[in-house]
Amino acid sequence: QVQLVESGGGLVQIGGSLRLSCVASGIIVSRNTMDWYRQAPGKQRELVASISSGRTSYAGSVKGRFTISRDNAKNTVYLQMNSLKPEGTGVYYCYGPDIFVWGQGTQVTVSS
Repeated sequence: QVQLVESGGGLVQIGGSLRLSCVASGIIVSRNTMDWYRQAPGKQRELVASISSGRTSYAGSVKGRFTISRDNAKNTVYLQMNSLKPEGTGVYYCYGPDIFVWGQGTQVTVSS
């Protein structure tokens, strides 16, 4: 059974940082594309960052501030978020598009 479990969300001040983790089981993250999505209140879920075969891509709104990475030994994907803005508030989901599996999400709230 494939499972993705996110953690690391919380309340952070504007300009602060958080690192989200997505621990995978039943799938080898190094062999699959792995994405981070964000769903802001009242908005559709949007792709924030993706990693595939070592290549990374980012939404324009987070480029230069967010970094997606993976630890193959821990079978975990990370999202390092720096210089957070209020529009960074939302639920962040880990997603494996090759297997159509979502994590349960982790809440990030950016507040002054």
